[in-house]
Amino acid sequence: MLADSFGWQITTGYVLAGLGLAILLGGLYSRLNLVGLVHDFVSKTPTMTLPTDHSPTIEDRITSSWEETKEIFGRIWKWVIVGVGIGALIHGWVPAEFLAEYAGPDNPLAVLVVTALGVPLYSNAAGVIPIAEALGAKGMATGTMLSFMMSTAALSLPEVLLLKQVMKPKLLAIFLGSVTVGIMLIGFIFNLLT
Repeated sequence: MLADSFGWQITTGYVLAGLGLAILLGGLYSRLNLVGLVHDFVSKTPTMTLPTDHSPTIEDRITSSWEETKEIFGRIWKWVIVGVGIGALIHGWVPAEFLAEYAGPDNPLAVLVVTALGVPLYSNAAGVIPIAEALGAKGMATGTMLSFMMSTAALSLPEVLLLKQVMKPKLLAIFLGSVTVGIMLIGFIFNLLT
């Protein structure tokens, strides 16, 4: 879908940039001492030690997976609903014309504007493509569109609310700050190259 809208070169660049950012930040995070910055339940979740000759059956795996899914869903469902609801309200409130005006090719801060605006707008990667396509048709630069798409998918309010259930505020701030800076850098680089 992305390749149909923007071509293979932009799509390949988008995928490689996103993957590169994930690998770079993952490597950086692994070098920092962030273990104490997740909520206690993560490290205190009981695990079962099985004998090396024990192999769980498919039924055992399905049962275990179902129990874990119910437990996680029970903790996060309300945050998903709140986040999607707020995102939907904002999504309906911010018209494409507004984005095109304040994030158009004449604004040197356009990447910053769209990255910030993409956060509360909840959408998945496929759902934001038609919006980005419309913004591109109104003259938005390629890097600016890609930053908007990335921030909408990677920094959405529902995602932040879910991560808040696992990450302590300091780790959440580190994650959001580093991903935001990375997305903005990708946008600026694409704008320079295209």
